[in-house]
Amino acid sequence: MAKPDDRSDNVEKLQESVQNTIGNLEESQEYLDEHADEISPEESSTLREKNERRRESISAQRSEIEDEANA
Repeated sequence: MAKPDDRSDNVEKLQESVQNTIGNLEESQEYLDEHADEISPEESSTLREKNERRRESISAQRSEIEDEANA
């Protein structure tokens, strides 16, 4: 038998995910700021692209939090 769909803690899980993503973004940005002259342009570009995807993910997750909170 399938488990019932328990969405009661979705907002909490999404908020935790946002916080983790923000932490990763900040850590990566600090690394870039401190080591920009020591890393290759390719690595720098890769990290900047990852950070952009992280920002997009944070935005999408926040929208989902709003949807879940209103449901």
